[in-house]
Amino acid sequence: MSSQTNITAERGLLEFVLFSVPITVPCCVFLCINGIMLFILRCKSVFRETSRYVLLFNLLFADTLHMALSQLLFLLSVFQIRLTYPVCGVVVMLADITREISPLTLVVMSLERYVAVCYPLRHSTFITIRNTAVAVIVVWAFSSLNNVARVILLLDISVEDLVNLRMKDFCAKENMLLGRYSGDHDKAYNYFLFVSAGVAVSCSYIGVMIAARSACTDKDSVRKARNTLLLHLVQLGLSLSSTLHNPLIKAIAKVTDRLAMLRVRSFLYVCIILLPRCLSALIYGIRDQTIRPILLYHLHCRLKLPVVPAKAKVSQ
Repeated sequence: MSSQTNITAERGLLEFVLFSVPITVPCCVFLCINGIMLFILRCKSVFRETSRYVLLFNLLFADTLHMALSQLLFLLSVFQIRLTYPVCGVVVMLADITREISPLTLVVMSLERYVAVCYPLRHSTFITIRNTAVAVIVVWAFSSLNNVARVILLLDISVEDLVNLRMKDFCAKENMLLGRYSGDHDKAYNYFLFVSAGVAVSCSYIGVMIAARSACTDKDSVRKARNTLLLHLVQLGLSLSSTLHNPLIKAIAKVTDRLAMLRVRSFLYVCIILLPRCLSALIYGIRDQTIRPILLYHLHCRLKLPVVPAKAKVSQ
């Protein structure tokens, strides 16, 4: 009996490792790519002094932090490491804050492209580095205040008992001791957030399409702005899909055992959480003619390849 138990435990551990390694390695690769992108956006003045690149830095920073926190939570669940409620609460709160930053930043980026196309003469007046910094601060403050209020108002346990209380299961939002109105609060906030963001991005796209019919508008600029806004809509949809992760996990946990739930959770984690956060670096790193040669230069570890150095020097 003891031998069978050990074999079962070893198989379970092996399966956990086989689940975690194929997911962790690509995640680390994309974290490195995002880190290179963040370094590029801060190392040159042309990126630090341009509003759309400042917004892109904020988007990538939030996506990178959210990816790292999500991977941490995933590994904690795979290896069944239990935390105390305060520690888990801080990690989950930070993950929620960074998750909500993406749609809010996409709204600001869409409005910036709308002003650039529809009001080109006023763009330099409205879209300044100072106003962009204020917009970024407002985005972070709005997301942070919402999550802090949720923790304070909806936590269904006293602070004295919370300090030394260890969780009975792995660290996840659905395993936190939240009040009975927590689900309603999350649904209402998510509906409000993504409906508002969807309306803002869609209106920006419609405004750009209307501007495209004007004879005095730069057609090439309008085409690029239209494609960018379409990408923003796709990214917004992918961000919306992340809100379905926890409800799906709850529903699946009721009808499957722990190992089957781990398999499904791993699949959903890759499709819903990980992949959407990897797209920003790929989309903007490849599409942007200013970033692409520098990104390729750094991805080649600064090797003196035939094509890269010439482009890199031009960008520098």
